[in-house]
Amino acid sequence: MGMDALSALIARFRTLPGVGVKTAARYAYAVLGFSEEEAEQFAAAIVDAKRKIHFCKECGTFTDKDVCDICATRDKSVICVVAEPKDIAAVEKTGEFKGVYHVLHGVIDFQKGIGAENIRIKELLARLSGVKEVIVATNPDIGGELTATYLANQIKPLGIKVSRLAYGISVGSEIEYADELTLQRALKDRKTL
Repeated sequence: MGMDALSALIARFRTLPGVGVKTAARYAYAVLGFSEEEAEQFAAAIVDAKRKIHFCKECGTFTDKDVCDICATRDKSVICVVAEPKDIAAVEKTGEFKGVYHVLHGVIDFQKGIGAENIRIKELLARLSGVKEVIVATNPDIGGELTATYLANQIKPLGIKVSRLAYGISVGSEIEYADELTLQRALKDRKTL
């Protein structure tokens, strides 16, 4: 492996979120330490995931099935709405939530030109038959609040309770990084919008 190949590998790792030059170089040197077989397994895992994993046709999270395990087995009368698939893992860690999820794949952000029609809101509205409560678990920032308000305005007239995570989570922070206790409190103390 020449220096050009090493530079190319470092550049690939740099494309990952939160990976700077030093971390990318550390990852590249770790890969160089792999056996040929380990390197092939690592590359195959990436290609395999990319080929097999797609969005759940109900909630929009990542799965290798038509419908993810959560949608297939859980109480569909309560839907927790999140911005991104990674937010599901954070809520699941609390052990508090027994319903299903809906992934918007973004939030309303007029500065970036993202309106309600650009995220999975119509798919959420199509899932509301038999639903008693929609919990909006978007981040407590401008986009998250705007999205929560929009959803409340769309869903409350249908006679469905709409609640928002309580502010155990500090404003401006991200759900992905919240600790379990904070998220548990936020889920238990959620309030109606």
